[in-house]
Amino acid sequence: MASTDAQKAARAEIALLAGAAPDVAVALKGWLARLGHERRLSPKTREAYARDMSIFLGLLARQIGRQPEIADLANLSPREVRAVIAARRAEGIEARTQMRFLAAARSFGRHMEREGLGKVGALTAVRAPRIARTLPRPLSPADARAMADPATRAGEEREPWVLMRDAAVIALLYGSGLRISEALGLMRRDMPEPGRGDQIVVHGKGGKTRMVPVLRQVAEMVDAYVCACPYELEPSSSLFRGAKGGPLSPRIVQLAVERMRGGLGLPDSATPHALRHSFATHLLGRGGDLRSIQELLGHASLSTTQIYAAVDSAALMAAWRAAHPRAR
Repeated sequence: MASTDAQKAARAEIALLAGAAPDVAVALKGWLARLGHERRLSPKTREAYARDMSIFLGLLARQIGRQPEIADLANLSPREVRAVIAARRAEGIEARTQMRFLAAARSFGRHMEREGLGKVGALTAVRAPRIARTLPRPLSPADARAMADPATRAGEEREPWVLMRDAAVIALLYGSGLRISEALGLMRRDMPEPGRGDQIVVHGKGGKTRMVPVLRQVAEMVDAYVCACPYELEPSSSLFRGAKGGPLSPRIVQLAVERMRGGLGLPDSATPHALRHSFATHLLGRGGDLRSIQELLGHASLSTTQIYAAVDSAALMAAWRAAHPRAR
């Protein structure tokens, strides 16, 4: 999976360079190298930035009637930047994507300034679109446990090892708060042998690693899958395999969760990522502190983790409104 992401990023970067004016292409090449080596952005993020920058240059070219050169970018006016953003908005792009789109252009503008190619002040003068802050929608502890229970899928006509594999992945998402990409990125050597440890090293966004505890029950589910898997799991190979032996696709896990939703009567918000939200919210509800939860989730900023405090408060108020005789 990681190699596929890297290939997609490489293709997006090649397309960006091919469509740019020669002097801009040189600057873009240095910018892309900085994103990968110095900022250590993940391949997915680099792909998104390259694609957004390609769109930005294309929309600007439509305004000025030719491929923009470095001098054009250095002399951008706020009006021109707003026109580009307005054109993007007219395509029906949501605010969050627009913000990332502008962030990519600003990142390149900062690179130009560092390289002495000019200061693109217009990019910072234009206000980024506002994003309506939505709270994560965690599952109840009972629903989260049911999703991670292999017995939930006992009636499905699939190979037993496949059901055990899906249950192990889902248990890791809820039991350790992993992103689906982190769970599927685990190598066989990353999972401790039974009785030889209760932590795993997780490779998160931007190549950052962190230690994450693994519950005994979760470790046992992973071990049961490993024993049942028909493919040889070398230490340096993917832990979770698809039906044909290749690395397991996130889409397969998403489909498994969709089938569970129907069987358990869960809402559409019950997704693999909702299990990660549930992990954080339930920890906080049981007295976990935000700083520790931040470390477990691999958040770079505490402000990202603080949203779970709002979720916990919202749940508390909902319970109060439902139970207090004077709340209605």
